[in-house]
Amino acid sequence: MQENSLGPFPLFLQQIQSDTAQNYTIFYSIRGPGVDREPTNLFYVERDTGNLYCTRPVDREEYESFELIAFATTPDGYTPELPLPLVIRIEDENDNYPIFTETTYVFTVSENCRVGSTVGQVCATDKDEPDTMHTRLKYSIIEQLPAYPTLFSMHPATGVITTSSSQLDRELIDKYQLKIKVQDMDGQYFGLQTTSTCIINIGDVNDNLPTFTRTSYVTSVEENTVDVEILRVTVEDKDLMNTVNWRANYTILKGNENGNFKIVTDPKTNEGVLCVVKPLNYEERQQVNLQIGVVNEAPYSKEASSQSVMSTATVTVNVKNQDEGPECSPAVQTVQIKENVPVGTKSNGYKAYDPETRSSSGIRYKKLTDPKGWVTIDENEGSITIFRNLDREAESIRDGIYNITILASDKDGRTCTGTLGITLEDENDNGPVILKRTVVICKTVLSSADIVAVDPDGPTNGPPFDFSLESDPDSDLERKWRLVKINDTAARLFFQEDLPFGTYRVPVRITDRHGLSLITPLNVILCDCVTENDCALRTDARTGQGEVRLGKWAILAILLGIALLFCILFTLVCGGTGAAKQPKVFPDDLAQQNLIVSNTEAPGDDKICPTNGFTTHTVGSSAQGICGTLGSGVKNGGQETIEMAKSGHQTLEPCRGTGHHHTLDSCRGGPVEVDNCRYTYSEWHNLTQTHLGEKVQLCNQDDKHKHAQDYVLTYNYEGKGSVAGSIGCCSERLEEDGLEFLDHLEPKFRTLAEACMKR
Repeated sequence: MQENSLGPFPLFLQQIQSDTAQNYTIFYSIRGPGVDREPTNLFYVERDTGNLYCTRPVDREEYESFELIAFATTPDGYTPELPLPLVIRIEDENDNYPIFTETTYVFTVSENCRVGSTVGQVCATDKDEPDTMHTRLKYSIIEQLPAYPTLFSMHPATGVITTSSSQLDRELIDKYQLKIKVQDMDGQYFGLQTTSTCIINIGDVNDNLPTFTRTSYVTSVEENTVDVEILRVTVEDKDLMNTVNWRANYTILKGNENGNFKIVTDPKTNEGVLCVVKPLNYEERQQVNLQIGVVNEAPYSKEASSQSVMSTATVTVNVKNQDEGPECSPAVQTVQIKENVPVGTKSNGYKAYDPETRSSSGIRYKKLTDPKGWVTIDENEGSITIFRNLDREAESIRDGIYNITILASDKDGRTCTGTLGITLEDENDNGPVILKRTVVICKTVLSSADIVAVDPDGPTNGPPFDFSLESDPDSDLERKWRLVKINDTAARLFFQEDLPFGTYRVPVRITDRHGLSLITPLNVILCDCVTENDCALRTDARTGQGEVRLGKWAILAILLGIALLFCILFTLVCGGTGAAKQPKVFPDDLAQQNLIVSNTEAPGDDKICPTNGFTTHTVGSSAQGICGTLGSGVKNGGQETIEMAKSGHQTLEPCRGTGHHHTLDSCRGGPVEVDNCRYTYSEWHNLTQTHLGEKVQLCNQDDKHKHAQDYVLTYNYEGKGSVAGSIGCCSERLEEDGLEFLDHLEPKFRTLAEACMKR
């Protein structure tokens, strides 16, 4: 149905018919949106005819379509047909105007931009059905204010506004207003249209140089003034105010080589402020010519095409003369005076002058500081008079210069301050001395000591020095001591006799280059030491019976040594006690394990032992066989072995005790100690002697006098042996002993066990 239909209502839409109406009486009904759901009662169907009606207009922008379901039933409720889906689509009508997304658009574009630069984009919407002529929009510019020249164009489909000219100049016109239109039906005359406003601001660029309002300036300043403002200069700039394109930076190009001036920008007025930062002197320069320049904070946009990007101006600064006080120049003045001159001697002093007249008349002088009070100063002339004896070697004198401070003033009370340095010329008034008066000689390692002399006088009155012993005619000092010069300032003192340990007084005379000498008494200590520090710790230099101090490391070493001794003693006591508690015993199964394969498998010594050559004695005696003694015994964890050989060696299994090996060796001499075994040697001998000879004989040869196949076999110990024991020809097990295990064999071994029992 058509959107916004004018009727008449109810408006017939369609007729619903069922093929079964030829055979039945059919009643028609519908359900769905617009019938029994919102918007309700918009559609209805006649029950008997199936005619479908609409009761009022429909807005497509509110309801695009309706999906109904039609039913055909008989009066008794029978449904001969399936329900019929029925879709009612609302056909669009161009009843909605296109609307701009904003009532007023605001864009900004820089001045002097290129043709085709994008300014901005406008957009409009239309509620009609998409992708139809009703929503195909077209944009255009209706009007531009100011109207001339035409500077902008608009793309009809996208609404993008671009520049059509490069003549945008913010300094002429800083804002443009456009009236724009959008129309549907692709801009046809019958299409619906809407208008809006677009404001385009022209952005500023630095296309105008700041220029001084004047090309030259004249100002003045008094001499000796500092940190004062002497001139303000102004500039003109057409760019936007209070931006980086407008704010000015001033600089002094010429005339400020001495750094007397600086120029800064007043941030409020954009003026250049010229100041004096270093005082000027009228007597030196009465006029200063400066050249100043100005640029913007932002770089100039037309610099490539412009020959000059800086405006300049000249400033003439006239220096005014000022009635100054006395000038202390130079600030530090010096005079030379010999030390030790008589008191009352006069000398030149400090001189100040009037800078205008270059004269010292009318200036009065006063002493401000005089650390030692050595001089007085003449009030009118500034000369000095010696008040006390001058000593170049005084403690506070550095490099022979004594400084005093002078205050000079004129008749108006203006003052200046200067320093007078009195250079004291050296005289030879001090003899050389030895600063270290006590000398230690470690007699056991050294026979001499070095002494060094110094002279407080200057180098011209100092070294080289001469050293000598100062002794009385009756003294034997020179017999005991001897001096040998090392260099210009040092000598070496030797003792010449075997002097006893102790302290000796040795006077030494030192003479400088001009013959001035001084005697220095030395205390020489002969000490029984290795270093001087050793001697310093003792009260008696000879015997060394002084205080002996142990350091913390020495005390720690002593304590560790004591602890180590206690550990060794504790280990010995515990080891002896543990060994006494472990007796050697033979195992309970001695009869079955007294002769087993030994772990000694290599050939033995080249000795021939008869198989029946065993003779035994009591325990503790040596049992002698034909080839030697019954072998050596080792106690507590040792091994005792019995070995027999005939044309070779046969090793038998050792007797194993609890945690020990006991072995008897027939070919190696030595006592056998079995004092800790449960069985005595005699019992063991009686038990084994009966079978041993027979077994060895069988091992020796068979009926054909050949060795048995297992006569010499190598066995390695592989842990606990089989309960069946050895199966070799030397086994001592009886045929009927220990065969109980055959009664508990697994089924697969029972046949073999029965065959063995029958044999």
